[in-house]
Amino acid sequence: MRRATIGAAIVAILLCSLNFAAKAQDASEKEIERYRAMISDPFSNPGFLAVDRGEILWNQKRGTKNVSLGGCDLGLGAGKLDGAFAKMPRFFADSNKVMDLEQRLLWCMQNVQGLDTKDVIARRFSGPGKPSDMEDLVAFIANKSNGMKIDVQLEHPKEQEMAAVGEALFYRRGGVMDFSCATCHADEGKRIRLQGLPNLSKSGKQAQETMGTWPTYRVSQGALRTMQHRLWDCYRQQRWPIPEYASDSLTALTVFLNKQALGGDIAVPSIKR
Repeated sequence: MRRATIGAAIVAILLCSLNFAAKAQDASEKEIERYRAMISDPFSNPGFLAVDRGEILWNQKRGTKNVSLGGCDLGLGAGKLDGAFAKMPRFFADSNKVMDLEQRLLWCMQNVQGLDTKDVIARRFSGPGKPSDMEDLVAFIANKSNGMKIDVQLEHPKEQEMAAVGEALFYRRGGVMDFSCATCHADEGKRIRLQGLPNLSKSGKQAQETMGTWPTYRVSQGALRTMQHRLWDCYRQQRWPIPEYASDSLTALTVFLNKQALGGDIAVPSIKR
C-alpha cells in the first residue's frame, strides 16, 4: 500500500513538472515572438543594412568585363528583380541546370562580369571583420519579392527531378548520429532548447512560415543568414560531412522545401533567434 502511495506521488510530481515545463516553454516562446515583433520593422532590423549593401553590390562594376550584375537574368529577364526570388530555384536554359539564387549569382559573376569568385566563395558566410557579398546580395534580391507568394517552378523535367531528389535527401539518414532532416522536421511539437521545430514533411502553414522568412537576421549570430547557411549548419549539427557551398544537392533540398511551402507569403529579411 505504501509503495503504491509513493508511486502515485512520484507520478503526480512528474506530471506537475512536465506541465510546468510546458507552460514555461510556451511563455518563453511568446516572449521571443514579442521581441521579434518589436524589432521587425526596417528601422530596427539590422538585416536591412544587408539589403542596402546588396543594392550597392548589384550595381557595382566588377570583373574583367567591368560591368554590373544588371545583365544577370534571374529568370524574369536581365536585371529584373521584382518577384524573381519568389520563383527560385528554377531551371535556366543557358546553364542547363536548376539553380537557387546563390548558385545563379555565382554563375552571373563568372559569366556576365568575368569575376573570379574564389574570394566571394571564401566569404560566403560573414564573420567578424569578414563581410559576405553573397549574404548582402541575397538580402537585396529576396527583399524585392516581399509581399509575394512562394511560387517555385516545377514544370520543367529537371525541376521535377530536383524536387524528387530533394525529398529523398530530406529523409536520407546518415552521419555519425544517423540523422536526417526528417529526424527534427517530420513530427509535430518537437523542440530544440526553447525553439519550436517546424514539421516540414507536410505542405502548408509551417513550411510556408519557415521558407517565407529566409534570408533572416540571426540575433544570436549578429549576422544575416541565407538558406544555404541554414542547410549547411543543419548538416554540421547532424555531424554529416559539410556540404559544398552552392551545390546541386542543397539546391535540390531547397526545391523540395519550397514545394512544401508553395503559396506562402515572403517577408524578408526576417529576424530570428
